[in-house]
Amino acid sequence: MGIFSRFGDIINANLTALLDRAEDPAKMIRMMIQEMEETLIEVRTTSARVIADRKELERRMDYLRQESENWEGKARLALSKNREDLARAALAEKSAIEENLQIAGKELKAIEEQLEVLHEEIAQLQQKLDDAKAKQKSLVVREQTARSRMDIRRSSNRDKLEEAFNKFEAYERKMDDLEAQVESYDLGRTGSLMDEFSELERNDKVEQALADLKERMNADSGSKN
Repeated sequence: MGIFSRFGDIINANLTALLDRAEDPAKMIRMMIQEMEETLIEVRTTSARVIADRKELERRMDYLRQESENWEGKARLALSKNREDLARAALAEKSAIEENLQIAGKELKAIEEQLEVLHEEIAQLQQKLDDAKAKQKSLVVREQTARSRMDIRRSSNRDKLEEAFNKFEAYERKMDDLEAQVESYDLGRTGSLMDEFSELERNDKVEQALADLKERMNADSGSKN
């Protein structure tokens, strides 16, 4: 089914509005152009047929003019020979021919008017077709631009993700290095650093307890004496 049903639909169509409502603008504009081109061919074909009719009518009018002159010449000849009867008959034929010539002239005028209308229609159709093709080019450029921008964004997103992963891996590597440095200080030791501090704290408590005991014993010894 076509987009347009008649010539007027194409001329009055708002291409931008139709494309804005279309689900697939690229497909819609291709269909528009195809239908416009087909309609333009039909109008041109009609114009060619009308032009052929005009040429045929012009040849017929030329023939009628020639016949009218011939009958006038016959009437003159008859009068020169004192044959008024034949002159009247010749003039009657001339009059009938001129009536046909007048009818043909009206037909030619109608054809000229029709051709003028067809010429305007072809010009309007061609302009509409040019507009549609311009919009098609615009759509192609917009589509290519959108695809390029999408490719750039996708590439940019990939770069950002890769950068983030690299930073995370670098951070993990740094933490591994720090932990490795800490562990390197514990190499060759029998216990951990915390164990050594705990041992020091226990030694201090024992020494303090020993001093306290000595002090009490000295105090007890002095009281007995």
